[in-house]
Amino acid sequence: MLDPIITKGTLNFLIQLKKNDNREWFTENKPEFKTHEQSVKAFFEAVAGKLGAHDEIEKTKMFRIYRDVRFSKDKTPYKAHLAGSFSRAGAQRRGGYYLHIKPGDSFLATGFWNPNKHDLLRIRKELEQDASEMREIISKSSFKKVWGELQGDELKTAPKGFDKEHKDIDLIKKKQFIFTRKLLDKEVLSPNFAEEVDKAYSAIRPFFDYMSDVLTTNLNGESLL
Repeated sequence: MLDPIITKGTLNFLIQLKKNDNREWFTENKPEFKTHEQSVKAFFEAVAGKLGAHDEIEKTKMFRIYRDVRFSKDKTPYKAHLAGSFSRAGAQRRGGYYLHIKPGDSFLATGFWNPNKHDLLRIRKELEQDASEMREIISKSSFKKVWGELQGDELKTAPKGFDKEHKDIDLIKKKQFIFTRKLLDKEVLSPNFAEEVDKAYSAIRPFFDYMSDVLTTNLNGESLL
């Protein structure tokens, strides 16, 4: 059975939405939008099914097209993209997956977007003690070929209580630990796109396993679960 695909029609609809980002146009074209939305939702569900073969996914979420404009300078009512996320199941599995579909600007993302205060401190303490395992994982050529360099917001200086001269301060300063992979439209439209998304997500697993181990143990390696 063939996987669902992202169609050229969906990308074209998003292009038109960006040009006509108003309620009148959207209301007139809402039936077409619902068709594209259901098609993309089926694609996300197919990706979740593939992920389930090597991970446990607790929730697949497709984000709404409506923008929250309450605190934004941009008052356009709709997003010119479609996106979804896949949440890993259970306290012992950390990290998440994200897929962003936008003509000319699609991408995959994964990692830790906003670790809570407790988790962030635990990660930093682990890196302060020994960052060699993380560096080994993220520096492997096979890993970098898929995900490139570690990204994410960071502090300008050392966090409170940490030595700014520490040899691993570049990692310790991180507030986020994320990886992104840009996608060409021709990749998004490929009949093998779901398979390629799954392969990319699968490649992040060594990093997830490391971070999950860190976040479910104390500095002595004793389980917190």
